[in-house]
Amino acid sequence: MNIFPKAGFIRIVRRMLAVVAVAVLAGCVTVGPDYVPPQTAVSPVWNAPLQGGLTDRSDAPDLVNWWTKLNDPELSKLVERAVTRNRDLKKAEARIREARARRGLSGAGLYPTLDASASASRTRTDPGAGSAATTDLFSTGLDASWEIDLFGGTRRAVEAADADIQAAGEDLHDTLVSLLAEVALNYIDLRTGQTRLAVTEASLKSQEETYRLTQWAAEAGLSDDLAVRQAAYTLEGTRAQIPNLRNVILEIQNRLAVLLGEVPGAIQAELEAAGPIPVIPPEVAVGVPADLLRQRPDVRRAERQLAAQTARIGVAAADLHPKLKLSGTIGIQALTFGGLFSSANETTAGGSSGITWRLFDAGAIRRNIEIQSALQEQYLIAYESVVLAALEEAENAISAYAREQQRRRSLGEAVRAAEAASELAGIKYRAGLTDFGTLLEADRSLLNLRDQLAQSDGTVATNLVKLYKALGGGWTTLRPGERVKGEKS
Repeated sequence: MNIFPKAGFIRIVRRMLAVVAVAVLAGCVTVGPDYVPPQTAVSPVWNAPLQGGLTDRSDAPDLVNWWTKLNDPELSKLVERAVTRNRDLKKAEARIREARARRGLSGAGLYPTLDASASASRTRTDPGAGSAATTDLFSTGLDASWEIDLFGGTRRAVEAADADIQAAGEDLHDTLVSLLAEVALNYIDLRTGQTRLAVTEASLKSQEETYRLTQWAAEAGLSDDLAVRQAAYTLEGTRAQIPNLRNVILEIQNRLAVLLGEVPGAIQAELEAAGPIPVIPPEVAVGVPADLLRQRPDVRRAERQLAAQTARIGVAAADLHPKLKLSGTIGIQALTFGGLFSSANETTAGGSSGITWRLFDAGAIRRNIEIQSALQEQYLIAYESVVLAALEEAENAISAYAREQQRRRSLGEAVRAAEAASELAGIKYRAGLTDFGTLLEADRSLLNLRDQLAQSDGTVATNLVKLYKALGGGWTTLRPGERVKGEKS
């Protein structure tokens, strides 16, 4: 059952389409600058020398799931849990939903609006002599309006909203890259702390034996009390390092729990058992600087923000030009409710068009265009700054990764020499060929070098993670909006 007469509504539509056709034939234009992606000149090769297994081969699979290159199943499990539970990722996903909704709001301006109304009234008149009369009046109506996007202001707004969605997607990617790196860095710190604790506890056990040996020698008159005191303060000094190392380990376990979206302490039992520091792969593909600009989400996000702001200049510029609005109204009035369904009671049916053009606003529109243009310049500068920062981070990471491997090799040699020196000093001390101070110094040097080697092992793995992060690795494991339920990408 149709409440509104079809013929009247068709007449309104025809009139509106006729005006639209005239506007199209006149030639709709889109004002404002068309976006051109910035061209950034970068060196074809890295400034830092590629050493320590680094190659300039562009190998996307290495970056996609880079943490698997460390060959640590426990790390891989933690990464998988973080991707599904981390709160920062969920917040970034909500920003994508917001951007999509805003795009829909902007796109709604391209279509007409239709309002429906209905009313009923009763009037009682009493002209006198008790002859009162009651009159009922029923009416319904449809109001249609459509502002034609003659100069592309709405289309530019949609263009900006599309770029905002893409920027929100890159923000999600950037959050993911940071999250993966944080999980791996804290996991490596955990294993490094556990290794250092094991080194310290092993040294503590050896020093306890040395302390008992000096006590026995002093009681037998083969040594003086000085050696006993020296052994005691060395022993207690080493023992004093253990509580701090255990506290560091606990703090890292709590940090990992939060990164996984769990309460502190939730994974302490799971990570209580010590494990080895992840071993680096023999070869790491870093590509070339140009790959960096295509891969890093923060660079991609800055470029999309620049595109969105460029479109907003067109939104502001459209206000300088006339606006064409079409409207039409159709209504029915009847004295009875049933009369609403009769085309004979049609009261109004028509369509109109009008043009508005702001002739004076004290320069407000032009000032707004200047504001949007200045913002575009700021976004361009921000993009260039992000590119420079990305190149700096990558260059530093390449250098740090290679040089720490050189340092680790030297420390390995030093530890082997210190182990031999400590063993020889012990033999000579027990044979009475050297004093206790020589043995004590050899043991101290060995403990210090073993601790430095453990830290260097962790630093090498840490620097590899930082390198993967600087290259923008890992974000392709999650496409924009992939985990946003009920949304289209």
